[in-house]
Amino acid sequence: MMNISTTKLFAAQIYWNTLKNKALRVLLGIVALLIIYAAFSGALIYQEQTQTRQHYQHEVRTNWEKMPDKHPHRMAHYGYIVFRPKHLLSVFDYGMESFTGNAVFLEAHRQNSANFSEAGFSTGMLRFGEISMSMILQVLVPLVIFFIGFGAIATDRENGTLKMLLSQGATWKEILTGKAIGLLGIAVSVLLFAVVVLLVACLGIAGSQINGDDILRIGTVLLTYTLYFSIICLLTVIISAVSRTAKFSLVILIGIWLTAVVIFPRTAQAIGNFLYHTPSRIAFEAAVEKDLIKKGDSHNPDDPYYKALKDSVLKAYHVQSVDELPFNYGGFQMKEGERLSADIYNQHLAGLLGIYQQQNNVLRLSAIVNPFTALRNLSMAVSGTDFQSYTGFQQQAETYRYALAQHMNDLQIKYISNKKPDDHDHPPSISKAHWKEFPDFAYQRASLGTVMYHELWSLLALLCWTAGLLLLIKLLSNKLKAI
Repeated sequence: MMNISTTKLFAAQIYWNTLKNKALRVLLGIVALLIIYAAFSGALIYQEQTQTRQHYQHEVRTNWEKMPDKHPHRMAHYGYIVFRPKHLLSVFDYGMESFTGNAVFLEAHRQNSANFSEAGFSTGMLRFGEISMSMILQVLVPLVIFFIGFGAIATDRENGTLKMLLSQGATWKEILTGKAIGLLGIAVSVLLFAVVVLLVACLGIAGSQINGDDILRIGTVLLTYTLYFSIICLLTVIISAVSRTAKFSLVILIGIWLTAVVIFPRTAQAIGNFLYHTPSRIAFEAAVEKDLIKKGDSHNPDDPYYKALKDSVLKAYHVQSVDELPFNYGGFQMKEGERLSADIYNQHLAGLLGIYQQQNNVLRLSAIVNPFTALRNLSMAVSGTDFQSYTGFQQQAETYRYALAQHMNDLQIKYISNKKPDDHDHPPSISKAHWKEFPDFAYQRASLGTVMYHELWSLLALLCWTAGLLLLIKLLSNKLKAI
């Protein structure tokens, strides 16, 4: 049975010896400064980009409402622009923020993707990564833990201390567990410091606008990163315990770090791209256009599909021409065309997103053998900077575009006459008061519960890694030798 007080002694030894070491204090101090810098730069980026997007969204809305009396179909083609709002926790984890578009131009009969990403306006240096709080905790802190703990047991074996400890009654389980807890104490101290800095940064830029969902997300960050650091600390102690020398232990740990952080994610991504090839943007748009042409052109009165549609409407209302209909037939035809084009586009988009999802699933499945991937997926999802958040915005923008186009078609159906104006008449139009009736775009973020459901596999991967390493420590406790 494990002695708790003995385990605490080993944990305290690792923790306080680390803090007493001047070189390690300097190293931890550098990490703390990097965290502060990352929080400050993240908050600055959040403020600048949020203010810019809010400014232009307000300008778009103002210009929309100021438009004069017009034909509603002209307003549908005039279009609208919506901007993707940044999540507050993007201060912590940039995720895909810099590489996904920020704005979508919405117009009738055409679906556009998000454009104007930060990467598109930056130099190639962005490919080397950005210093975010999440990057420091995911990449640098494990390296620091490896550096602190590589000799936790291997050094004691080399200088004979380990044999002495075992001869005095300490068990392998107490040594392994205690030293892992000591390393975890150091990692969690850094994590708590980062969370405090994050809270200060969020309060500084959002203040009273921070809601319960934001607090829950920060709490989730704390829990998931604690789980990740537990894996790192357990792995460090295990490698140190099975290594004959501290030097060999350090080499193995650095190799694990390079494989998990650099090699494995890129390899999994390349495999996903190889197995599930995505069409180019030109090929995608050409495929959509091809299906639209097959279905018919709503702007062509002689198109077979729409000619049949007109004949059926005239027959239903027992009239001979569209001039005799009690509503504007042009708007009715545009509404049908919008429905068909949206259906075709959404079918193609669903297929494209399915391919992207398959690619992402390759990376997600790799989380079972790489806890770094699992944590990165969870971190981006909780911070609202993952691929799921981006596609959610794109789909909401398309829903808004479709509603806007159909609203303009409904206005045409209701208020525009079928009778063509004479040469001296003003073009048909409706009051500009109708533009204000249609509400502005309001993006709805997914709840934390929905986010965690989508990333359940990543969470299970972290839990399995933790449980597996704890079981391994239990098994090694009965097999390890002092020499």
